[in-house]
Amino acid sequence: MNFSKLDALLKATVDAGKLPGVVLAVSDRDGLIYEGASGVRRIGEPAAMTTDSLFWIASMTKAITTTAALQCVERGQFSLDAPAADIVPMLAGFQVLEGFDAAGAPRLRPPKRAITLRHLLTHTSGLSYEFACPEVTRYRKAMGVPDIFSCKNAALMTPLMFDPGERWEYGTGIDFAGKMVEAVSGKRLGEYIAENITGPLGMATTSFHPDDALRAKRVGIHARAPDGTLSPSAFDLPRDPEFEMGGGGLFGTLLDYHRFLRMILNQGSAGGRQILKPETVALMGTNQIGEMTCGSFESAMPELTNSVPEIPGTRNRWGLGFMINEVAVPGGRAANSLSWAGLANTYYWIDPTNGIAVVVGTQILPFFDWEVVALMVAAEQAIYAALNA
Repeated sequence: MNFSKLDALLKATVDAGKLPGVVLAVSDRDGLIYEGASGVRRIGEPAAMTTDSLFWIASMTKAITTTAALQCVERGQFSLDAPAADIVPMLAGFQVLEGFDAAGAPRLRPPKRAITLRHLLTHTSGLSYEFACPEVTRYRKAMGVPDIFSCKNAALMTPLMFDPGERWEYGTGIDFAGKMVEAVSGKRLGEYIAENITGPLGMATTSFHPDDALRAKRVGIHARAPDGTLSPSAFDLPRDPEFEMGGGGLFGTLLDYHRFLRMILNQGSAGGRQILKPETVALMGTNQIGEMTCGSFESAMPELTNSVPEIPGTRNRWGLGFMINEVAVPGGRAANSLSWAGLANTYYWIDPTNGIAVVVGTQILPFFDWEVVALMVAAEQAIYAALNA
């Protein structure tokens, strides 16, 4: 396979000033078949972007935390459909927000049903992110609740936006799945993940707490202004978080993340070790939300994310940890491929039919940066053209 067009594509994108730097890598079930990088880690600094650069992978953390929770399900430590409050009692106190009174105080009512792990893993729990739901921001301000990126436990104490199971809305559910893992393991989430997922997979750079040597290779986060210009951003997560954010707190290289994706491609197996049972991996790629739609939302915080539209010709559902595109992309990934992304514009997809996984990333806010999306679309066409040549 000749992936030379990918090298040219990365270079042309950076040379045109569209991105400060970018990494792209492709794996099959046996290992990497392409890795490339172009540009710099941070505007105004000389360090080149390399494939061993450290990224904040943000919501790409979710699939790893989901894997941790499903390992606990496999062991019988909790189940997908029992009340999650049986494991994390704080969940029993969550109520549904019905609006605000004349004084600006929230009006709340009990939910019609208990939140389950399945709700948490499928974004159907009623929990929402403030950048995707203005009511969450209003509640935070009214009640003095810190934002999610503070990584304080109090940041998780926002109400449900709807009754569990009634719609899909992107939110903090997987953070609570991480707390369920902590409750039954007696370990912090990062310690559990290191012992049961990243350690066995050889993902040596992936953690909630990268050391100084890894941070020296970290890609700087940039802000895209409305006029399209880029500048370094001060956005960051706390180095000593109160809770390890299972929904978005991991750092790692994109090549490390390929080790995780290859495990999924290989039905839970890696290096002779079974991280997940094949039937569990199959469940992760099976629609769990019926006819609900997912994956798109209107931005409530333009500095953090652009609105994510419904893409014509797609039909997206949610499995456990992954979005499922039920329709093939012309010239690209097959039907029932799995995907998701991270807030600072890292993206991946897993195509079990063709036996490949792809990760592409930079570090820019807001999310769904059109230059990154355009690069990803072009790269997808080039990758499948090379595969089919």
